[in-house]
Amino acid sequence: MRDRGSPPGRAAGRRRLAALGAGALVAFIAGLSVGAGADGGGEETGATVQTRQQRQLAAAREAVDRLTLRQQVGQVTISSFQGTRRPEYIRRRLRARETAGVILFGGNGGDRAQWRALTRSLQRAAGGRALIMVDQEGGEIRTVAPVGPSAAQPFQGPPASVRRTAGSTGRGLRRMGVNVNLAPVADVPRPGSVMATRSFEGDERGIAARTRAAVRGLRDVGVAATAKHFPGLGGATVNTDDGPATIRTPIERDLVPFRAAIDEAVPLVMLSHASYPSLDSRRIASQSRAAVTGLLRRRLGYEGVVVTDSMEAAAVLARSGIAEAAERSIRAGADLILLTGSASWNDVYPRLVAEARRDRAFRSRIREAAARVLALKLDLR
Repeated sequence: MRDRGSPPGRAAGRRRLAALGAGALVAFIAGLSVGAGADGGGEETGATVQTRQQRQLAAAREAVDRLTLRQQVGQVTISSFQGTRRPEYIRRRLRARETAGVILFGGNGGDRAQWRALTRSLQRAAGGRALIMVDQEGGEIRTVAPVGPSAAQPFQGPPASVRRTAGSTGRGLRRMGVNVNLAPVADVPRPGSVMATRSFEGDERGIAARTRAAVRGLRDVGVAATAKHFPGLGGATVNTDDGPATIRTPIERDLVPFRAAIDEAVPLVMLSHASYPSLDSRRIASQSRAAVTGLLRRRLGYEGVVVTDSMEAAAVLARSGIAEAAERSIRAGADLILLTGSASWNDVYPRLVAEARRDRAFRSRIREAAARVLALKLDLR
């Protein structure tokens, strides 16, 4: 997708969570102020973060059963809207917990004061528990114009520089009220790759080191990073936003940066909409159980949130409508459906609710996905 246009407090928080019953835990989550206090506070390793995330996921799996089915379905969708003010329908949706949050684009903001006013209004509607996402890779792919980095990923330097840049970017995003960055790009470009201008420099090991540094830099300041586009879009010559893409090159090299991101406890991984015949001859990656559950979850051991790329991408619409595609993605193992069209939720949400009511297995899949999203919100408190 591209934009068109171990601190003491945490330890105490875990003890409080352990002491709470399921009902009180839901009330605690309901009062979260997402991203409210994680600026610095000491070095954490990927293993330390993974342990914390596992505890939060266990707590969230208890909390999710206190949500209604409609609210559980809401936690697996990300909404969008046009304009610089929060629409009334977004306020209602956030207040009812029928969406997990929003993705913002350049057209939603303006100067720093306008961005802050918008994100505050969104969090007020959500009771402080909204995921607020932007696409802030660097260079031209930068939703919040007043915030860096000015350099695109290929020009962000060695890992130490990448980490500093990510930290500075994340700090700026947090000041604007953003808590999820849909970056970094972890793709390994081949000759002629559509991702060549957006990927880090170096071979797969160099890209892996820079990806890990970016994840760490954002985490240092309390912003969730997103490694994309799994299992790797570096072999594509067409952006899936613009048309179908098929990748026939072996993917082992492509997986190296994603393994590094997972070792660094990346909070989100974004799925590619390309086709990978070696993995699945029928489904694109974002709708493929072999790619999501088989490869990402089981083989690579990823336990965080899996988010789709934009469901309005041409590569998706060439195969089906958005509502059907969203259902397929949830069945494949995705946790969050990224809806970048302001009207798409109106088709997707009722479809997912109806299917969850009809199909016990799908309802269980919704529950698990919603729990992972709640765990992410706990991590961003």
